[in-house]
Amino acid sequence: MTELERLIDRIIDRVNINLREPAFDVGPYVRGLIPLEQFARFYAFYGLTLHHPLHFHFKHSSLAGSYFLGKCIVDHSVLYKSDIRGDELKAQGEIFPFQGLEIPLHDDEVIRIKDSILIKNLVHNNSHDPESPEEFLIQNTVSMHYANIHGAPVEGSFLGPFSTVDLTTVHDCVIGAYAYVQVGELAHRLIEPGRVWIRAGDAFDFSYLFPPEVLKRYVHMEVGKAPQGIFMDFVERRKNDFEKVFQVVQSEAPIAVPRGASLSRYAVVKGDSQVSENVLVAQRAYLEDAFLGRGSNAQENCYIVASRLEGENITAHGGKIIHSCLGNKVFVGFNSFLRGNSGCDLRIGSGSIVMPHTIIDLEEPLEVPAGHLLWGHIRKRSDLAEHSISLEQLARCDGELQIGTMRFKGNGSEFVHTFQHRLEHILEANGAYFDGEENRGHAQKGRNISFNIIQPHPEGPLKGIYPTIDISP
Repeated sequence: MTELERLIDRIIDRVNINLREPAFDVGPYVRGLIPLEQFARFYAFYGLTLHHPLHFHFKHSSLAGSYFLGKCIVDHSVLYKSDIRGDELKAQGEIFPFQGLEIPLHDDEVIRIKDSILIKNLVHNNSHDPESPEEFLIQNTVSMHYANIHGAPVEGSFLGPFSTVDLTTVHDCVIGAYAYVQVGELAHRLIEPGRVWIRAGDAFDFSYLFPPEVLKRYVHMEVGKAPQGIFMDFVERRKNDFEKVFQVVQSEAPIAVPRGASLSRYAVVKGDSQVSENVLVAQRAYLEDAFLGRGSNAQENCYIVASRLEGENITAHGGKIIHSCLGNKVFVGFNSFLRGNSGCDLRIGSGSIVMPHTIIDLEEPLEVPAGHLLWGHIRKRSDLAEHSISLEQLARCDGELQIGTMRFKGNGSEFVHTFQHRLEHILEANGAYFDGEENRGHAQKGRNISFNIIQPHPEGPLKGIYPTIDISP
């Protein structure tokens, strides 16, 4: 048995100990899922800028194809083609507000990954747990393909493929495939596949569950097999384009990058694509015949194909937009899948919000009016009756609301205001409002970044394991 196999077994045992309740064995889902030779095939890399504190520490881990930015510590873990993006970590001296308290940080925050397996994951933002403001911890956790861990310390849990934990501290939980949770804190819970759940204390509670027969077509998971379904087919067909990008050490930008915009050299750009000022295109984003208007962004694992984003559009981690035209300030949430086709376009009016983990896969042309909230599974115009509401109407709700199988309880005005406030924060953080001098964000700070690669042991009993590395200023 190689050291990498021992490491994987050790992590499985630790996660299973945490998951005694709700009695879940992660082993059958992980063992043999990725051929061991893959872990020695791909290099890892980290980014250096003037804007992000530097400290990387890797010990007894495999990091194949993974990217790191900001302060990151990885111990006894297996990361495969994951993005650990610490460009929003809190800094020493900052004040972390929580429920009227002001918590000063005595150190820079660090992302710490320990005894965990992350497969093609995105880790971003910062810890929203007041008990650990200086440490964004992921421990004793297995997280499957294209899951997002966003501002969410996670311990002793299993995250299914295309799931998202967002601003939620998770202890000893199983999060099902394509489930999205933003509820503050979860412990010893099993969240069923396809559940979309947003809760803010007593203020509001939004919940929707995909029908099992619908979800199975798009993503499902079987023991001993990689995730299957339309989502996986979509990304697998474009996998070779990314391999070509990662094989080149230095490259020129394939298209013009205007003032204030940032296009990662680890993004794929094809066809007649164009980015405008203050646009952010992150690593592992995919553009093909795409137009991104001023201040828009395409974050990690986003695909924008044959589509036009008019301006100040947010495509959150994992969002996919195909044959669509989005008006100004349309938000497309985590891992959403919006697919029109030639002659069957999707148009979404300005100021609309596509909820995280929404599937719009059209059978006929569809135009959504401005200022609407969308969720669930939409194929045709008639589906809007049970999968959308105007933000104005939702803001008037104070109590309980049920539309189809979506249930909302609480203050609709606060829900709308909270969402819109967060979207403004995202635009500011990404540099959408940069005027040449003020309001710098990720797009401007990421324009000048250097990448350094690191490699594992190429053969022998340590094949695929990286040597202990400590990188400091």
